[in-house]
Amino acid sequence: MQIILLEKVVNLGGLGDVVRVKDGYARNFLIPEGKARRATDAAIKEFEARRAELEKIQADKLSAAQSTGSKMEGMTVAISQKAGVDGRLFGSVTNFDIAIALGKQGFPGVEKAMVRLPNGPLKAIGDHEVSIALHTDVVVPVKVAVSPEA
Repeated sequence: MQIILLEKVVNLGGLGDVVRVKDGYARNFLIPEGKARRATDAAIKEFEARRAELEKIQADKLSAAQSTGSKMEGMTVAISQKAGVDGRLFGSVTNFDIAIALGKQGFPGVEKAMVRLPNGPLKAIGDHEVSIALHTDVVVPVKVAVSPEA
């Protein structure tokens, strides 16, 4: 299916690009999320008429993500979980747990999909480096300090 992107999508294209994607990806994700429209002649004309407005919206989102990223950069998130004597956790610390902890520290806009765990869920106590993708162009490293629960 041919679609026109209404915002930048990772590994697909930028604002205004006309790309071909699988039908299910377009119908089930891109179009309902407002990231794309079918690339008909009428939709392309309407997009060109609204291009400046959409570019301004994207620039505003990017600047908001950059300001949040500058506040978040270098911070440490403390999470306590039950752990055994050998330092392994009973369970794990997931991206959802990290998003909740960031929300409690004053970043309520962080969703679990924004938290990138390079080696999967955290299963040991100690300090771990994770990435928070606030925008497709703004990825902030954050340290997660996992401590044993008393």
